[in-house]
Amino acid sequence: MASMNKLTTERRIQIIAALVEGCSIRSTGRMVGVSKDTVAKLLVDIGTVCAEYQDKTLRNLSCRRIECDEIWSFCYAKKKNVSPEKQGILGYGDLWTFLAIDADTKLIPCWLVGRRDVETATEFMNDLASRLKNRVMLTTDGLRAYLEAVEGAFGADIDYAQLIKIYGHSQDEIRYSPAECCGTRTEVITGDPFPPMISTSYIERQNLTMRMNMRRFTRLTNAFSKKLENHMHAIALNNMYYNFVRIHQTLRCSPAMEAGVTNKLWSLGDVVALLDMQTS
Repeated sequence: MASMNKLTTERRIQIIAALVEGCSIRSTGRMVGVSKDTVAKLLVDIGTVCAEYQDKTLRNLSCRRIECDEIWSFCYAKKKNVSPEKQGILGYGDLWTFLAIDADTKLIPCWLVGRRDVETATEFMNDLASRLKNRVMLTTDGLRAYLEAVEGAFGADIDYAQLIKIYGHSQDEIRYSPAECCGTRTEVITGDPFPPMISTSYIERQNLTMRMNMRRFTRLTNAFSKKLENHMHAIALNNMYYNFVRIHQTLRCSPAMEAGVTNKLWSLGDVVALLDMQTS
């Protein structure tokens, strides 16, 4: 098998292509003919540069409508199986990825991995606010942590509403089946959001895309994240691919092109080039 320091650009592109299409580290190694450690090392390296590049580039954005949500996963073990000495430590048990999407350009301006609490929501909203150059309309779900977080980050300079889903419980409910959504209601929190555009449809669809494109988000498998750092690197790589490389079916270009962040459609070779520039 090829070692990390002998990987060609073509081989690195093959590894990254497999990872962003939902393959696990082990299956990627088998397909490309490298060890799982080599794949994991490349994931760390490329995830780091992707996070840094997007943090620097996704600034001064002209977004108008933002949707936010949080997606569940777990790391190391499910919460109930975490040993007592590791209980309460981030990276052991439940993880929540807070995510924002521009409803018009489909760009993901920021994300954050943490707990589903006020502290994480506040850090996430502060980051989002720092990337926007104008007043936006924001929709989130009914998580109460958003109320304090949005007020702290935006004050009154936002049109903010929550879309709250109402769930029922079926007598025929079986294991792993989601509760039935019986309806929704909207609550205007701040400003004057336009009622027909109060929606979380795009961010919920993005949650599905993440589960399809990252094996570690797939339920009921052994491909879950074992290390918090690798989990975060995988998200950074996936979002780089989604924002800059993948052609959005509706837009017929990448979200980054639609948002004016870049004037070209990136290739995976361009992503690898970021790593080469850092190491040169």
